[in-house]
Amino acid sequence: MKTEQIETVVIGGGQAGLSVGYHLAQFNRPFVILEERERIGDNWRQRWWQSLRLFTPARYDGLPGWGFPAAPWSFPTRDEMADYLEAYARRFELPVRTGTHVETITRVGDRYLVGAGEVHFEAENVVVASGYHRQPVTPGFAEDLSSQILQLHASEYRDPSQLEDGDVLVVGAGNSGADISLELAAERHVWLSGPDKGHIPASIESRGARLVFPVLWFLWSHVVTVRTPIGRRVRPKVLASGAPLIRVKPKHLAAAGVERVPRTVGVRDGLPELEDGRVLNVANVIWCTGFRPDLGWIDLPPLRGKSDPETERGVFPGEPGLYVVGLDFLYAFNSENVGGVGRDAGHIARHITSRSHEGAGKRSEVPGPAMPALRRAS
Repeated sequence: MKTEQIETVVIGGGQAGLSVGYHLAQFNRPFVILEERERIGDNWRQRWWQSLRLFTPARYDGLPGWGFPAAPWSFPTRDEMADYLEAYARRFELPVRTGTHVETITRVGDRYLVGAGEVHFEAENVVVASGYHRQPVTPGFAEDLSSQILQLHASEYRDPSQLEDGDVLVVGAGNSGADISLELAAERHVWLSGPDKGHIPASIESRGARLVFPVLWFLWSHVVTVRTPIGRRVRPKVLASGAPLIRVKPKHLAAAGVERVPRTVGVRDGLPELEDGRVLNVANVIWCTGFRPDLGWIDLPPLRGKSDPETERGVFPGEPGLYVVGLDFLYAFNSENVGGVGRDAGHIARHITSRSHEGAGKRSEVPGPAMPALRRAS
């Protein structure tokens, strides 16, 4: 067993982990980023459907130090975002080790031991940046559906060619469910199951949206946060039920022939049963029922049995040197957004740097560098 010593281990090479790495590099702190997939950006390429486009325009999709290289009001695709993350790591020469699956984090004295197969890392700090979308959630009754029905979670769906001939039930009427339903409705009948989550009235791709987006981004960044009364009221609702429909509107679904139905609550005779007692004879079910954080591999008190860990903006008060970044609404409404995670990452990097200076007997407060302006591509 090989053990390496490093000041900070960042777990996850997606937008959160790369942002933390960028800021640590600005402070000249030694660190390594561990990414379980073989290629940077595969957390996008391998998890989402091919036609996915971001809900925020490119001008709000850049990571610290480098704006997204596309027209400011275009909406990047899944693969464009994946390629950008790969180029970002290369541009700033971030020390990412791909194909490194972290299995455990334990504490040994005043340091952490990060187990990754045949290699262990001993570190003063560990940043968990593996993201929120770790463990797909499906209802317990899903296993009672007939074996003749093809079941996919949204994280497994790529395009319509995966499905069996016949009708589709999409369970979960949030943004993923609406996007997938609209795509599938071009070829087959689709039922969309779940309560109406509301929607943003205006088209996010209209010229008028260019006036609204800066205001929304400011609100999401500075007003709807854990430090404001409105943010503290909104946060539980967002975490429990998700955001309203952003790109797809109810009228789009209706025009495409998508049939809205109540919640799917069980199984009868091998078929999905709705809240109103109806049973749907479908060939496919796609579960757009969300995710939960997978933290069971972390053998530390603050995280044992927790799905929503209690932190102070990603800092665990009772566990010095342990941090988390990239979770939904960690600090602000847009904390999980590609363009919002950089601020949280900078906060964590400054905390690590301050802690390192304290340990070296230097002044306890280290001023952080100014947040780099995101370069807009023309």
